[in-house]
Amino acid sequence: MMDVTIKCFSQVKYALGMNELNLTVDDGLTTTELEKLIREKAKGKLDGVSLRVSVNHKYVPHVIKLKDGDEVAFIPPVQGG
Repeated sequence: MMDVTIKCFSQVKYALGMNELNLTVDDGLTTTELEKLIREKAKGKLDGVSLRVSVNHKYVPHVIKLKDGDEVAFIPPVQGG
């Protein structure tokens, strides 16, 4: 098992109702699998929302294995006008 921290911004923060979430997950969990867990916790509030993945403050491809102590952020697209 390993511990990861999820930083919540924008729609993710709204969907989960918190700024940060600490989870203990299976060793070797991927960012894609973690995103699935987050979407399940959001109970449909993130349906249709595309998310970029950041691990330890760097954008990463969507499928990488996480390590103990990683900080992950799922970042929705930013729009402005």
